[in-house]
Amino acid sequence: MSITITLIGGPTALIEIDGFRLLTDPTFDAPGFYQLPHVKLQKLDGPAMTVDAIGEVDAVLLSHDQHSDNLDNAGRDFLARAKRVLTTEAGAKRLGAPAEGFAPWATTELQGKNGRSIKVTATPARHGPAGIEPLAGDVIGFVLSSDHQPPVYVSGDTVWFDGVAEVARRFKCGLVLPFAGAAQTRGPFHLTMDTNDTIETARAFPEALIIPLHTDG
Repeated sequence: MSITITLIGGPTALIEIDGFRLLTDPTFDAPGFYQLPHVKLQKLDGPAMTVDAIGEVDAVLLSHDQHSDNLDNAGRDFLARAKRVLTTEAGAKRLGAPAEGFAPWATTELQGKNGRSIKVTATPARHGPAGIEPLAGDVIGFVLSSDHQPPVYVSGDTVWFDGVAEVARRFKCGLVLPFAGAAQTRGPFHLTMDTNDTIETARAFPEALIIPLHTDG
């Protein structure tokens, strides 16, 4: 596979694939406390790369905008530097241009300078147990498809559920990046994949290399 993954911290990774440079959920703030509507987060580690070191990207793959551990202050500033920002429909309305909103299974295409293109498919995600949607808000993942290598799946903030299983049925992925930190706030449940969820995901994609994101910091 002609692909490089640079882990930057939290849910943020730089994916260089087939001549394209894509950044997942940008978080570049320094360690500290950050207030969400219902909980206070403490960021423990800073990013492995600065915003300036990232350079130009073809698109930001933003799973959701409403939680600062997936899009912090510096990450919001970074969005203006991206050629395209792909996110949820609700998130695109909140963020405005250049954000573009996608429902699960909607697709778009990125065009490269080398004449190549890459197809991006939004995938279902559920940010916690069934029924959590009114509280947690909309989230999507992404599948990257090209003619030159197996698809790449970025789960976004989700637990293992039928939507992830459906991604596995539709795409024979060669690389899977699950958001696997077992995030937990006030309830006796997790909001992102725990170990068991990640194992189920790996079983669903038996030919894929698994690189967990959003597991620390």
